[in-house]
Amino acid sequence: MADFPKGAAVIVIGAGVTGLSAAWWLARSGVDVIVLDKGIIGWEASGRNGGGASHYQSPLFAEEQRLWPQMDDLLGYPTEYVRERIIIQRDQALLDHYLAVGRMCTAIGYRVDPLDAKQAQELVPLTDETCLGGIHLRFGGHANPQRTVQAYAWALQDLGGRIFQHTRALAIETAGGRAVAVLTPRGRIACEALVVAAGPQSGMLLAPLGINFPVTSARAEMIVTEPAPLMAIGGVDGNGLYGRQTLRGNLAFGGGPHEWIAMTPDGPAARPTSPLIRNLARRVAEMFPRAAHLNVIRSWAGVIENTPDGRPIFDRRENITMATMSGVGFGLSPASGHAIRDLVLDGACSFTDLSKLGLGRFADLPDDWREQRGWAA
Repeated sequence: MADFPKGAAVIVIGAGVTGLSAAWWLARSGVDVIVLDKGIIGWEASGRNGGGASHYQSPLFAEEQRLWPQMDDLLGYPTEYVRERIIIQRDQALLDHYLAVGRMCTAIGYRVDPLDAKQAQELVPLTDETCLGGIHLRFGGHANPQRTVQAYAWALQDLGGRIFQHTRALAIETAGGRAVAVLTPRGRIACEALVVAAGPQSGMLLAPLGINFPVTSARAEMIVTEPAPLMAIGGVDGNGLYGRQTLRGNLAFGGGPHEWIAMTPDGPAARPTSPLIRNLARRVAEMFPRAAHLNVIRSWAGVIENTPDGRPIFDRRENITMATMSGVGFGLSPASGHAIRDLVLDGACSFTDLSKLGLGRFADLPDDWREQRGWAA
């Protein structure tokens, strides 16, 4: 096609939030960048998740917290980011666990207020006396995944970045161990550097290069209810669930168990609604008894990638930067994009140590690790 590019300084494979954020950060640095995706932007888990932005266990956490309050202004488009979050529990052992988490966060400078049963029920009026208490995170928060994906894409395009949807990366062409081009059904695109952020399909693309990138895929489902009365703080987790109340009042929640699915270069063959949404609906009703009468009006399924230890991967080989977030990509996307930008242009992350998130930790991983964990499709 006449308008299909012959090359770019950097190609990013994958138009989820991680790839889009990385491309946006690169474009901010004046880099000519192209994003390729087999489908449309945010079509997998990036556009179908709880929207949380409170990942206190990640080395990217401090940068995540620094950036999210600025993202609407930096991108120039709304993400619907709202600060603060609440975790409530109906189980005393789990409540004790999260109270300990709250003390840990407070000790490192991020305020968390413990909540007794009365305080929790006042802050979360959709619950009732079955709620034993919780914690109030004065940091973190949540955003709208669909809005945020679109904001990244528009902001990238405003900076001259190009996005090609329905353009699958067929193979990575190399010379002397370096990526020199990406082959697509529409033609070959040359590059000076490559970012692979293709979620569950990253391993397929990297395997022919002799790079073992261990990920396996699962379908993460969510449900959305009719609108409920708006709560002052819409980001509430608990009862094994993560999610948020939308600005219209809908309750959008998900949370395991995941259903392992087989992947092909084109993605999963189908994603019909599964019986897991009954489990989700029951737990939402238990968490919010005063909203138990609401109907479920739709469900979502997004494919997520999982690493063997559940932690992200950041690595670089020659001019190829690889990243996967293992299920926590949305909230960390402002920080992960910054980290990828640094790896591509500077060879190292400027704001945190990513050495423990490299591929070297899987050097002794057995070939049947998926089967050993019961993660086979």
